[in-house]
Amino acid sequence: MRERQPLRPTRESPRLARRRTGERSELWTEAVGTPPPVYGERWVEVEDRTYRLFEPSRSKLAAAIVHGWSGDLPRVGERWVYLGAASGTTASHLADLVGPSGRVYAVEKSLRPFARLYSLSERWPNLLPVLADARFPAEYSDLVPPADGIYADVAQPDQLEILRRNAALFLRGPSCPVLLALKTASMGRDRAPAAHLAQSEELLGHRIELEASVKLDPFHRAHYLVGGRAKPSLFVEGARAGLTLRPARSRAPRRP
Repeated sequence: MRERQPLRPTRESPRLARRRTGERSELWTEAVGTPPPVYGERWVEVEDRTYRLFEPSRSKLAAAIVHGWSGDLPRVGERWVYLGAASGTTASHLADLVGPSGRVYAVEKSLRPFARLYSLSERWPNLLPVLADARFPAEYSDLVPPADGIYADVAQPDQLEILRRNAALFLRGPSCPVLLALKTASMGRDRAPAAHLAQSEELLGHRIELEASVKLDPFHRAHYLVGGRAKPSLFVEGARAGLTLRPARSRAPRRP
């Protein structure tokens, strides 16, 4: 019989917990929403708190954390923009991490997954769905306020540019976290995944102070989590691209 340890809060977030069951380390988020489960995940009650299993096989962010992602995660009370939210699997866990006082603005352009995302938002009051194409952030800029962080999971050849445009427009200013679930298969078959990663890191490195990227195999083949904190150059280059940028706002320094 596998030994099951109690849930323990992590150093990354007070709303993220770990539990070791046998050889497996499980991740759990403290739920903001109410049952039923979003994608069949397990729920448990621990000392008047409700937790949901954060499955790495279903979420690229969970896979990155399991593999040792050392960069920032959403903090309690923050506003985050989520690009490519689909039906809300990972977006709901981001909403758990920012807690009831935070907000996640979930952008999705396809009607079928958006319908499920919208239905989910009725149980997650801090998850705000936005029906829009992430390629054109100016078209939904009136729906999204200045944000503390941005997470992108858009399987498109121009996923780096989509991320850059949105980050330049919505982030409060330098030092805000930028996270990208990089799908190298969407960037063409002319290079190996590691070569696509190296090129992406080189391009993003001019705009983001990068953390060490994390390979997401075997949970998500040919995927990496890439990211770090925005540099001032991200916003300058956004202006050159013709975007109408909000002025940077002051924010509390992030943890070292």
